[in-house]
Amino acid sequence: MDRPHPDSLLDTGVQDVIGKPLNRIDGPLKVSGAATYAAEYDIPDLAYGYLVRSTIGSGKIASLDIDAVRSLPGVIDVITDYDTFLRNSQQGGETEAPTQGVEAVAYHGEIIAIVVAESYEAARDAANRLPVTYEHGTGRYDFAAHRAEAEKPTEDGPTPAHSDMGDLDAAFAAAPVTIDATYVTPSQNSAAMEPHASIAVWKDGALTLYGAYQMPSSDKLQLAEALGLEPNQVRIVAAYVGGGFGSKLGIAPESVAAAVAAKRIGRPVKAVMARTQVFDATVRRSNTEQRLRLAADADGRLTGVGHETLTSNLPGEEFYEPAGMATHFMYSGENRRITHDIVRMDWLLSGSMRAPGEAVGMLALEGAMDELAEKVGIDPIELRLRNEPDQDPEKNIPYSSRQLSRCLERGAERFGWAARKAPATDRRGDWWHGIGVAAAARSNMMMKSAARVSIDGQGRAIVDTDMTDIGTGTYTILAQIVGEILGLPIEDVTVNLGDTNAPPGAGSGGSWGAGSSGTSVYLACEALRAKVAEAMGTTADAMTMKDGRVIAGNRSVPLAELVGAGIEAVGEVEPGEQEEKFNQASYGAHFVEVKVDAITGEVRVVRMLGVFAAGRILNEKTARSQCLGGMTFGIGTALHEELIHDTRSGKLVNHDLAEYHVPVNADVPQLEVEFIEERDIHANPLHAKGIGELGISGSGAAIASAIYNAVGIRVRDFPITLDKLIDHLPPV
Repeated sequence: MDRPHPDSLLDTGVQDVIGKPLNRIDGPLKVSGAATYAAEYDIPDLAYGYLVRSTIGSGKIASLDIDAVRSLPGVIDVITDYDTFLRNSQQGGETEAPTQGVEAVAYHGEIIAIVVAESYEAARDAANRLPVTYEHGTGRYDFAAHRAEAEKPTEDGPTPAHSDMGDLDAAFAAAPVTIDATYVTPSQNSAAMEPHASIAVWKDGALTLYGAYQMPSSDKLQLAEALGLEPNQVRIVAAYVGGGFGSKLGIAPESVAAAVAAKRIGRPVKAVMARTQVFDATVRRSNTEQRLRLAADADGRLTGVGHETLTSNLPGEEFYEPAGMATHFMYSGENRRITHDIVRMDWLLSGSMRAPGEAVGMLALEGAMDELAEKVGIDPIELRLRNEPDQDPEKNIPYSSRQLSRCLERGAERFGWAARKAPATDRRGDWWHGIGVAAAARSNMMMKSAARVSIDGQGRAIVDTDMTDIGTGTYTILAQIVGEILGLPIEDVTVNLGDTNAPPGAGSGGSWGAGSSGTSVYLACEALRAKVAEAMGTTADAMTMKDGRVIAGNRSVPLAELVGAGIEAVGEVEPGEQEEKFNQASYGAHFVEVKVDAITGEVRVVRMLGVFAAGRILNEKTARSQCLGGMTFGIGTALHEELIHDTRSGKLVNHDLAEYHVPVNADVPQLEVEFIEERDIHANPLHAKGIGELGISGSGAAIASAIYNAVGIRVRDFPITLDKLIDHLPPV
C-alpha cells in the first residue's frame, strides 16, 4: 500500500454491519460437526498412515526392519524416503521446501517413516512394533552447557538480529538509575486443538492435499518443491483449521509422508499426527535468555535501552525468536542495543508461535520497566507515560497511530489502579493480594494478498480466496466487508476459503489476515461498485447500495438487474511505502489482580482487564474473542507453560496435554476487554490493524507485576510456579 486512505467505503455505515458483534458464519457448522477439517474428508479407497519417530536425538538410521511388520494383519506397506521426507516443519511465507533428509537424525522424535494400513489401528500397531537400529551420535541437549557458543544469525528476521544506536555502555555507566536483569523463558508448544493432518490424493500426476495449514498459497509452493513438482501440480485444501498459533504456517512432516506413501501404493493416504508427535516433530517457540539493561535519569526518563537475547535452534536454521521486536519502538531512549544470538541445539525446530517476539520479549521488557519504576520511586504507569516517544526512536518516522497512553489511562480508571497498595501489604485471610500492569504492543504488517469477488445473476456475492480461517472469524469478517461495500445482507454473501485453486490470500499469521485479505476483498468490491455504477448510468460516489438494491438519481433498482448473468473483479494488495514511512503497531494495556497463598505460594488470577487500540474493529465479538484468547495465553505463559528437554537425549519429557500444562477453566477468571476508538488511515483502506496477537503481548508481564505487588518476590524465570515463591514468602 503506497498511500494513505483517509476515506473508506466502510465509513458510510449504510448496511450497518461493520463493527457489529455478529455471530460467526461458520459457528453452526462447527458445533454441528458439518465443518470438514483436514482429517475428515470422505475419500474413497482411503488408506491410513501412522508416522514413525526416531528414538534417539542424534546419529544415523542404520536399518529399518520393514519385513518384520509388513506381514502383520491389515498392513499395506512401510515406506520411507530418506532424501524426500521432511526433517522438520517450515516457517510461514517461505516458498522453498523445508529442510529434507531424515537418515541423519537431527532431534529426538524426527519422523523417519510411515506405516500404511487398512485401518488406523493396524498402522499404529505396526509402527510401534517396527524395529529400528541406529548409529548413535553425540548431541547438544543442554542449553546451559552450550550458551557460550552462541552465534550471530547470518540473516535478519522480522526484526534485525543486531542493532546499535548511540553508546549504551556509556549511557549505562553515567545514569543515576539503572536496571540490569536477566529474564528466562522456556520452550513452548502451540498445542492447537486440531493436530497436524493431511490426506494425499494423486490423480493424473497431480496432488491434492487436504491439510491443516494456515498459509495455503505458500505451503503449496513448499510442498511442490519438496516433491519435485511444478506448482500447478499441487492443490491444497484447508477450508477449516482447528487452531494453529504459528505451528501450521508452513508444511509439516506428515504432508510429504502422506504424499509419498499415496503415490507409492496408488491409493489416497491419510496421516494424522498423534498429540505426542505434534509436540515432538512440528515446531516449538524457542527458549530465551534475555538481558535487559535500562538506564534512566533521576526522574525515570530513559537514556539507554539494552535488550540482548539468546535463543536456540537446529544447526542450519536461521530463525530466531525476535524477542526485541517491540523494544525497538516501545519507549524513548537515545542509546540502544538490541541483539539476538542463536545457540545451536539438537532439539526440534524452533519457529513462530503466537506473537513471536512480543509474547516472551515483553515479559522481559515490561518486567524491567516495572523494576525501574520501583527503583525510581514512581508509579509504573507514570514511568511509561514519561517515556512515551514522539516518533519511532530508531527510524525517526512517525507512528501511523499510537494510543498506548490512552489505553493505560483508561485501564487505570476502570480497574481501580489508584487503590494499589505497597508490595506485600494486602493480606486477606490466607491470601496475599496484589495488582500489576504492563503495556502491550504488536507490529502491524501488510502481506501480499488477492481475492476474487463476484456477483451472480441473483444479486448474491461470492468471495473466493485461499485465505484461511483458523478460528479467528475470517469467514464472517470478509462477509461483513462485502456486505457493507456492496449493500448486501450477510446471508447473501458466500465466502469460500482455503483452496489454492482460488486467488492467493495472505494466510492466517502475524495478525495480518483481516487487514491484508480484507483489503484485497475491499479492492475487489470497489471495482465491482464501479461496474455497477456504469450499468446504472451514474458514478460510484453518487450511488448507494443497500439491501440488495442500487439507488441513484431518484431510481432504485435491484442489484440483480444490473449485473446480468454476473460480474466479478479481483483485488490485489501488497506491502508498500506506508509501511516504510510509518511505524505501524497495535497497542494495549493489561491490568491484573492476583492472590498468592500465604503458605504454599499458589497463585490465582482474580481478575484481568485488557484495553486495546487496533484501528477499526471490524467485528466486536470476534475481536474480543481474540483478545480473550491472547490474555488466556498470557496466563499460561506466566504460570503454566514449559516444555522440558531431557539434557541427556533432547527428548521432550512432557510431550502431551497431560504434562504440558495450559490454563484450564479453573485458572481463568472472568476476563474483561475494552477497545479504544481508533482509525489508522496508513494501515489499509479498512483502517484496521492486527489484533490476534496483541492480547498475549505483555499479559504475562502484568501477572508477574501483580505477584510482586502481592508478595514482594520478583521472579524472572518463567513460568512462575509455586516452588519459585514458597521459600521467599513473607513471614506468616
